[in-house]
Amino acid sequence: MRALVLEEKGRLNLRDIDLPEALGAGDVRVKVHTVGVCGSDVHYYTHGKIGPFVVKEPMVLGHEASGVVCETGADVTHLNVGDRVCMEPGIPDPTSRASKLGIYNVDPAVRFWATPPVHGCLTPEVVHPAAFTYRLPDNVSFAEAAMVEPFAIGLQSALRARIRPGDIAVVTGAGPIGMVTALAALAGGCAKVLVTDFAQPKLDLIGAYDGIETINLNVSTAQDRIMELTEGWGADVVFECSGAAPAMLDVANLARPGGAVVLVGMPVDPVPMDVVGFQAKELRIETVFRYANIYDRAINLISSGKVDLKPLITATFPFEKSVEAFDRAVEQRPGDVKIQITL
Repeated sequence: MRALVLEEKGRLNLRDIDLPEALGAGDVRVKVHTVGVCGSDVHYYTHGKIGPFVVKEPMVLGHEASGVVCETGADVTHLNVGDRVCMEPGIPDPTSRASKLGIYNVDPAVRFWATPPVHGCLTPEVVHPAAFTYRLPDNVSFAEAAMVEPFAIGLQSALRARIRPGDIAVVTGAGPIGMVTALAALAGGCAKVLVTDFAQPKLDLIGAYDGIETINLNVSTAQDRIMELTEGWGADVVFECSGAAPAMLDVANLARPGGAVVLVGMPVDPVPMDVVGFQAKELRIETVFRYANIYDRAINLISSGKVDLKPLITATFPFEKSVEAFDRAVEQRPGDVKIQITL
């Protein structure tokens, strides 16, 4: 089957590759329509690894996908041929202790698309467990459905924060995950979300949403502006979404006493932390790794109109130009947020 294959670090090919095609009783076969280019896909392309996950043999990329069911397994009753769907890319072991606790996102045995050695979904058809395949409402497009995966991370972050109605939140980093986290925080009850970054085009984009204010770090420090806006008190919740060491070291200074810090972005290298800075304010620290039991909520919010992800889709490439799409993503243009590929 034709697929976008990462042959090795720095080398992509659009070519035929043998992929498992057997349809189990609880599976569906999906004709893939749209796939988003994620930062992790790009990182595998440019670095060949993320932490302990190393590309040692050719691997199909892509994990943010939507499509149409074209075949169902014998035991599948909730999906039918022709259903428009999106697919949750991480498949846990249903018998694992993590799954039984409802935290299957941290199941050591989880198989996640485009995470070595598991192939991804940038190919015309995939076989996927029906339990992790979700029917789309009529008013949710394929492009929006391919945004459910990153938006699920934002929702996981908002749930970890335990937002109370009227909270003031800060999001450090206006990348794709920072933006969807800001929108999830608003949907979760925040009265206002302040987003910080150095890239003004990204700030202009997210700042166009009602309830979001932006802070350009070339003009003002995050702490100065946040304290000014909160009369010296600080934010109820700080979402660190950049993964940048300076931002992570500053989060305790942005939060109010007794507030919460949610670590979403993943730094490339270990970052020292000011433990006393957290202790002196009795800050609650939460961490996020992907998501669990979130997809239904994400789809419902998009369908309701309370969360509009369409402005975050910057460019769409046809499947035959998949390599070009990835090279565009590598450029990290200041105004780019989410690049998608249609099959």
